Amino acid sequence: MPFLQALSAIGEVFVSKLIDFFLDNLASSELLEFATGKQVREEIQKLENELKQIRRVLDDAEERQMKEQQVKDWLIDIQNLAFDVEDVLDEFATEIGRRDLMMERRGSSCKRPTLNIPSSFNDVLFNRDIMSKIRDLTAKLKDLEPQRNKLELRMTACERPTRLEERLQLTSLEIENHVYGRDKDKQTILDSLLKSDDERNFVIPIVGMGGIGKTTLAQLVYNDASIQHHFHLKAWACVSDYFDVLRITKEILQSITSVSCNDNDLNIVQEKLQKELSGKKFLIVLDDVWNENYHDWTVLQSPFKTRTQGSKIIVTTRNHGVSSTMGALHAHSLELLSADDCLSVFAQHALGARDFEGHPSLKEVAEKIVRKCNGLPLAAKTLGGLLRTNVDLHAWEDILESERWKLSKDQSSIIPALQLSYHHLPLHLKRCFMYCAIIPKDCEFEKEEIILLWKAQGFLQEARDKRCIHDLGHKYFKDLVSRSLLQVSINNKSRFVMHDLINDLAQSAAGEVCFKIEGSQQILKHARHLSYIAKRFDGTKKFEGIYEAQHLRTFLPLRLSSVFRTGHFLTNHVLTNLLPNLRCLRALSLKGYQIIMLPDFVGDLKLLRYLNFSQNRVIKCLPESLSTLHNLETFLLKGCYNLEKLPSEMEKLVNLCHLDITGAYKLESMASNFSMLTNLQKLSSFVLGKEKGHKMRELMNLSNLRGQLCISGLQNIAEPQDAWMARLTDKSRLESLELQWSKDFENRREEVEKKVLDGFQPSKKLMELSIKFYCGEMLANWVGDSSFNCLQSLCLDNCRNLLSLPSIGKLPLLKKVRIKELRSVRTVGVEFFGENTTNTFSSLEILEFVDMLNWEKWNLCEVDEEARKFPKLRELFIENCPLLLGSMPEDLPSLKKLAIRSCEKLIISVQNFPLLSELEICRCHEEQKRKEKIDAIEDSFSIVRMTISNWERLEKLSTTLYSLTLLMELELVGCPKLISVVRSNLPSNLKVLGISCCKNLQCLLLDEGEDVDSNNACVLQKLDIGLPQGLNNLKHCNCIWISNCSNLISLAESGLPSANLEVLRLCSCRRLQALPGNMHSLNALKELEISDCPNVTSILEEGIPTHLTSLRIGGPNIWKAILERDLHTLTCLKSLSISNGCPDAVSFPQDEIGVTLPSSLTHLCISDFPKLESLSSNGFRNLSSLQYLTIENCPNLKTLPGTNMLSSLLELNIVGCPMMEERCKRDKGPEWSKITHIPYVAIRVQTQVLQRNNS
Repeated sequence: MPFLQALSAIGEVFVSKLIDFFLDNLASSELLEFATGKQVREEIQKLENELKQIRRVLDDAEERQMKEQQVKDWLIDIQNLAFDVEDVLDEFATEIGRRDLMMERRGSSCKRPTLNIPSSFNDVLFNRDIMSKIRDLTAKLKDLEPQRNKLELRMTACERPTRLEERLQLTSLEIENHVYGRDKDKQTILDSLLKSDDERNFVIPIVGMGGIGKTTLAQLVYNDASIQHHFHLKAWACVSDYFDVLRITKEILQSITSVSCNDNDLNIVQEKLQKELSGKKFLIVLDDVWNENYHDWTVLQSPFKTRTQGSKIIVTTRNHGVSSTMGALHAHSLELLSADDCLSVFAQHALGARDFEGHPSLKEVAEKIVRKCNGLPLAAKTLGGLLRTNVDLHAWEDILESERWKLSKDQSSIIPALQLSYHHLPLHLKRCFMYCAIIPKDCEFEKEEIILLWKAQGFLQEARDKRCIHDLGHKYFKDLVSRSLLQVSINNKSRFVMHDLINDLAQSAAGEVCFKIEGSQQILKHARHLSYIAKRFDGTKKFEGIYEAQHLRTFLPLRLSSVFRTGHFLTNHVLTNLLPNLRCLRALSLKGYQIIMLPDFVGDLKLLRYLNFSQNRVIKCLPESLSTLHNLETFLLKGCYNLEKLPSEMEKLVNLCHLDITGAYKLESMASNFSMLTNLQKLSSFVLGKEKGHKMRELMNLSNLRGQLCISGLQNIAEPQDAWMARLTDKSRLESLELQWSKDFENRREEVEKKVLDGFQPSKKLMELSIKFYCGEMLANWVGDSSFNCLQSLCLDNCRNLLSLPSIGKLPLLKKVRIKELRSVRTVGVEFFGENTTNTFSSLEILEFVDMLNWEKWNLCEVDEEARKFPKLRELFIENCPLLLGSMPEDLPSLKKLAIRSCEKLIISVQNFPLLSELEICRCHEEQKRKEKIDAIEDSFSIVRMTISNWERLEKLSTTLYSLTLLMELELVGCPKLISVVRSNLPSNLKVLGISCCKNLQCLLLDEGEDVDSNNACVLQKLDIGLPQGLNNLKHCNCIWISNCSNLISLAESGLPSANLEVLRLCSCRRLQALPGNMHSLNALKELEISDCPNVTSILEEGIPTHLTSLRIGGPNIWKAILERDLHTLTCLKSLSISNGCPDAVSFPQDEIGVTLPSSLTHLCISDFPKLESLSSNGFRNLSSLQYLTIENCPNLKTLPGTNMLSSLLELNIVGCPMMEERCKRDKGPEWSKITHIPYVAIRVQTQVLQRNNS
């Protein structure tokens, strides 16, 4: 019963369409049949009459609302009541569905009770409740009648006609990827990047108004071919108006390394980034910068200071003040486009052509439209997208003559051209687009996530078949992208973003219906959809204004980028006080929050369609009440690693279409009667349990499955024919299939597993196949069969008894092959390529062999010479194949990355790898082949990065390395016989040399006669060997970390480099007697650590720098010295860590000696105070900014600061304080009331977690 046609704003025909829908359903026999009570029917009739009166004047009201504020206000009131009516109808629909399900389960042929007397006491209560709600709504609509009369709204009887559009036939080449009018701008920026190494031009700002094309220009430059060869590294980060240094730094690091960073310590992340950037010429784009705070910029650019001359940062911003803050010498201002260029942009997006040669009749009106765009490319692009493929002249004239052009700036801050692009969207796209107003600016999002949310709000009801709803969502999304209202993210091509101006447009259209928690802005009472940027800790204060918005339909925490942190934590108040009252929720996400136990209230949210608990790494089981969510369509549990059990009665979720349990590795089995979920389309995993009743035939009726499916626990199949019962061959929309047995190979029957694998033959349309822990000696015949010509990826993992590889060389689309731990395979030869070895592996790009412990021979002689070339192979990995003899393929024309690890007997030759840029060789012990391996690299001119690891007999580097002119990074690890590295043997352009675990290295030699200050000697910019002499000469050094130097007594008398040193760490130097003499003059120093240096007992009179932001102290002597001299002066200190500071202290801070902690502190860690009993209320009184508190190994601690002393705290960790376990016990301990508001509380005895609050 499709009662959900939710509409999210007041625009155009929205309210009238919604009320039309209500009137249709209020008069339906289905609803009247259900409303068995006479009084209920009477109230429905009154509501219907009132809605009819309103419907007659709506067309006039919707026309007049653009110019008359009073009319618009009245429409908003009607809209809010219309939403309330819809909620009541949805309750009806839910109750009808619940009763239908009950009747079906009882085996009754009766659809529902039709008698005029209630069927149960619950029916009486439900009718009474519904009747009360309908009566209240009717009264509220009646109250709006005087205002309706005052506005003198005209009654109408018909709807406005719509014009049929003449559509242009498109080809796949309809639009060329060209940007008009920016050639000179692009060349100017390129010249600044390529022709100037002036450090004053380190930052290059592109400044201009919103929508003028700053990001587009930056993207053009970033992807230009000349840039690729000029810079060693490139990175792109979207900054946005929320200047989060940690997030931005992680985005830059991820952009460079392509590896997700889960560290949340800014120091660690910046050190990692600095290591990646050090000694390299890089280009970084910081897109959409608003912040003018000089300190923030200074912190962000700390890792950039070890850069090579010529490194650049491009900044796009609307504000010239940002340019000044970043110290830019010049800013490049973007001007508006000329009329001709703007017309070309418009033509490109409207017609897929450069001009109007094919449609001359449209040119004149196009020129007039473009004139109104005022040279703004975003406006021309969006309007072109609106008219895309529509060649009806009348439609173009409608756009030109629209009233929207006449709105003054006072009436709307949205550019008229953009308003028009929204105004002329079809109704179904308006709903979807306006809902996107919940997406914060610069927030990346996934297409799938938005489509599932649209579905939950009922925006995809136009689909004729439930199976087609998801396809319809993809079509709507594609339509919005084609109209330039959504766009692909620059950072991640699989994610999307909205331009700031488009985001403003969506918010303007949505009005108060969609709300984003930003800053101190208060949520509006009538908001229906809520989103916010989730922080690591979300405390009570963030949600204070939400309690009045009790009609919310969406509760959605989001993150600005795809970089996912290790965990987020939510205050208990949201779970116990806020969410249980939001009974109208259709979409609830708690993604990323670490919640140990989910309250039962979720089962009371009867209208819920979308539920997301993904990335919860601590929850083990879910409340059984979830099974009562009759309407639930989407259930996301991705990344719930510790989840062991699903609700036992999940078969009641008959509307469930999307269940994602990817990464729920501890899940023991699916719920019984799983086959009843016949609407399932996405099922990420099916876990076959040991219990009776859990059989593969549960998959038989799930005929609508699509996308990815992993079937695990296959060792539990008792009858092989059960595999056939899954009917995978009929599931033609499955794209990826993973078949997984147990890691335990004990008591396994090979003949059974072979038959099981036979029975799991999938559809011929399958694109990805993975088989893991299979114990058979042979694979099924269908694996590798040439009829599977859509297969793109194959993985065989830990199939220990498999004797040979399948013949997969003739699969035309195969791009990736991963072979791991096939212990019985001894030879790879012609069987791998196929019988006819010509034109094999024509599409293969990535090939991996890992842990092939008994593989002895790669028999390439039997294979045709052309077939050995793997023409498109880009990456080859061979790891831990200790018996592999002979040589690898010798002619790989497309290979770019080669890694050989622990293959001691393999002969490596890279002479015929012309495109090779990354080479790693690890553990090569054969001395007789060592020279061959090194010398063979001589002709590989394209290598940029090389790692030589664990060569136990390597004594010196070959002179042939000097010929690798493009080599910039060389890492030598675990070469114990390496004695020296001669400068003349190293390539002239080498930037980074890393040497570790080379215990006999004696010297790093300069060329004979070469001066230390010569230019050649300075090319080498980073050397990781040990503590060098002359520390003060390292003028560009910004971090010194000296640890475990047991014989170090003093640092150099000349002191430390003072100009740029930001971080100094002295750890476990037990004989060190004094700090450097020039400590006070380290003006750039921000972070200082002195720990386990017991002989450092004093600080010089001048003290330590007062602008420190982080201080870590370990040991009573140095703590006492700092207390006596410096602590009160550190007014910028944010983070303070004290370990073993005072063995006799019973309180902290010590009241008796008058210690005052800096009020600027946000992080405080106290550890190893053996007699500490309490944290002083006086000492914590002024710490109003404290957010993170850690207390470790204080066995006598029993009292926290007084009530409200920890009100700003977001995280509390108590480790090794056994008395606190009982005293902080939930609802019972004397300290509980002091910490109940904190989002994250962890109490541990050593490493074992005893209790977590909320999360």
